[in-house]
Amino acid sequence: QVQLVESGGGLVQWGGSLRLSCAASGFNLSSYYIGWFRQPNQAPGKEREGISCISPNGGSTIYADSVKGRFTISRNNVKNTVDLQMNSLRPEDTALYYCATRRYNCHRDERTYDYWGRGTQVTVSS
Repeated sequence: QVQLVESGGGLVQWGGSLRLSCAASGFNLSSYYIGWFRQPNQAPGKEREGISCISPNGGSTIYADSVKGRFTISRNNVKNTVDLQMNSLRPEDTALYYCATRRYNCHRDERTYDYWGRGTQVTVSS
């Protein structure tokens, strides 16, 4: 069964850090571009914001301006995981965070991604 599972979310204070992980089962992540998206809790149904993406070999990464310099995406194709290190967290980073797969390149449109996890909640308190 093809599955993506996000983990590592939680409650953290302003300025704190969290490391999210996206783990795959039932398929090999190494063939895919992996994007991280987020959706604020107060905006359910609104399009998710693409915040980062990484190429299959990890050699190319992309960040949204809102997280550039604070978040770092990485992958371990042996462990079949993709991580998102989040530093200097702000209250506006509070959201449900998702990972998703895409075959051919990174793209900011969530509708072009194939497999999705269920998300992990990140809450940053002020």
